[in-house]
Amino acid sequence: MPRQLPSLSALRAFEAAARHQSFTRAAIELKLTQTAISHRIRELESQLSVQLFVRKQNTTHLTEEGRTYLECVRPALAQIAAATESVTSIHDNRLTIACLSGFADRCLMPALPRFRQENPQFELRLTPLAASERLEQRDFDVAIWHGPDEWPGFDADRVSDERIFPVCAPQLLKRGPPLRQPQDLRHYPIVRTVSPIITDDWPAWLQHAGCDLDGFDEEIYCESLSFSLNATLAGLGIGIGRSLLVQADLAAGRLVAPFGIDLVSHAGYQVLSRPERSMLPKVRLFRQWLLEHLSER
Repeated sequence: MPRQLPSLSALRAFEAAARHQSFTRAAIELKLTQTAISHRIRELESQLSVQLFVRKQNTTHLTEEGRTYLECVRPALAQIAAATESVTSIHDNRLTIACLSGFADRCLMPALPRFRQENPQFELRLTPLAASERLEQRDFDVAIWHGPDEWPGFDADRVSDERIFPVCAPQLLKRGPPLRQPQDLRHYPIVRTVSPIITDDWPAWLQHAGCDLDGFDEEIYCESLSFSLNATLAGLGIGIGRSLLVQADLAAGRLVAPFGIDLVSHAGYQVLSRPERSMLPKVRLFRQWLLEHLSER
């Protein structure tokens, strides 16, 4: 016969104490007393017949068994929380939006005050997405992702066509040699977005521009697009901009595009939702609003 499962309250106490490495801070988070946390963890240790924590003076550390157990139960607790959130939010006015950080910084956050003004009935919940994540494992009402137009299992709309081209801060050009043609890029520091997940756009643009540079004299590597954009804005070097993300900075003069050579990208930002969520009024309204708002830019 299978052993009786631990109580959820004991598992929550264990996870919080393990994360904080402190029974006191776990008690504060869960709005319990430290004695209650200790009791629930002793109950769990007794049921498992293993010691989960080592307590010495004022410090608390997981044992090897505790670390192993935490790795197993933490994803399960996260799934329970996500499932609960999913079910309880379907029929209320909470709108969960998951978004890549670069798009959130440059497009979503500046747009949301207007959305809030026009739709004050919604409670917004914003959550970041990393390029390495798998969307099917995340819970959301709407996600904003980047890629080509094929999204099995999701209803998808491309936000807009996307062009890529070099951009830089104006002050960078003032202190460097003339930048008249793509070959002159070798004299400038270049900001590149390089990670196992994100594609560096420089090779595609150089080929499109007919430039045979096979490298740059000085390169700055960033592991996220948001870091690359911030490095470019700070004047650290010349980066590749995505039209939707840099148009406000170009209009304000914070960035300039030194060449008139754009490459139309096969990928773009997409607004996604699962079919079972797409027909919810709050999801349908937000998707339509975002697409109309960004088409005005």
